[in-house]
Formats: sequence, structure tokens, C-alpha cells
Amino acid sequence: MREVQDLVGIAPWTFIAQICNLFIQMYLIKRFLFKPINAMLEKRKEMADAQLTDARKSKEEAEAMKAEYEQNMAQAKAEASEILKDAQKSAQTKADAILQDAQAQAAGIKAKAEADIAQERKKAVGDLKNEIGSIAMDIAGKVIEREVSEDDHEKLINEFIKNVGEAS
Repeated sequence: MREVQDLVGIAPWTFIAQICNLFIQMYLIKRFLFKPINAMLEKRKEMADAQLTDARKSKEEAEAMKAEYEQNMAQAKAEASEILKDAQKSAQTKADAILQDAQAQAAGIKAKAEADIAQERKKAVGDLKNEIGSIAMDIAGKVIEREVSEDDHEKLINEFIKNVGEAS
């Protein structure tokens, strides 16, 4: 039974050696395993923090560029609107000038036509006066050639009216 007790029992020098072995292993693991792993984890943490900082800076720069882009677009729209307004004003001014020129030309043509009509009317009236004068002279000549009776007098008047009607 002693043999079974020796297997189950605790030997003090073995227990002390195992405890010392455990402490030595813990020291070696801590020194050669945990410190490098902690150092590597710290480097990764610093790298992640640097990447986050760079990402924030990039985001701020992108937002600044976006704001500048939007401002430039607003300015471009305002300039385009101004150019469009100027072009419309210029086109309206040109259209008004063309319309005024056309009205002035129409007034000139109308005045010339009226002057031509007045001149033609004067010419026609002059021709008519000459024609009436010549008809009157013919009638006077015929009256003088013969004595005019009442019927002849009426015939001469009708002939005169007929000649005047043809001259018109």
C-alpha cells in the first residue's frame, strides 16, 4: 500500500522544483513572448491611430475641397446667369434698334409714296386742266362757228361732260 501512497503522495522536493519550474516558465514566457507581442500590439495600435488621423485629415480636406467646389459652381452659375442676362439685354437692344430702323424706313417709304402720290395728283390735275381747257376751247370754237340753239347748247354741255368723264 505504500507504493500506492508514494504515487499519490506529495514529495516536498518535487513540489518545490515544480513551483520553481513554473515561475521560471512564467518569467521566460513573459520576457520572450508577452513583451514582443505587447510591443507588436502597441505598434499596430499606433499605426491604426495614425491611419485614423490620416483618414480624418483626408476627410477634412475632402470636405474643404467639396465646399470650394460648391462655391466655384455657385460662382460659375452666377456668372453664367449674368452673361445670359447681358446677352438678353444686348439682343433686346439690337431688336429695338432694328425695329426703330424698320419703322424709320417704313415712314420714309410712306412719306416718299405720299409725295409721289401728291405729285402725280398735281400732274393729273394739271393734265385735266389742260384737257378741260382744250375741250372748253373746242366748245367755244364750235359755239362761235354757229349759233347755238337750246338743243345745241344742251348737246354741247353733254358732250363736254362726256369728254370730261373720259379724261378722268
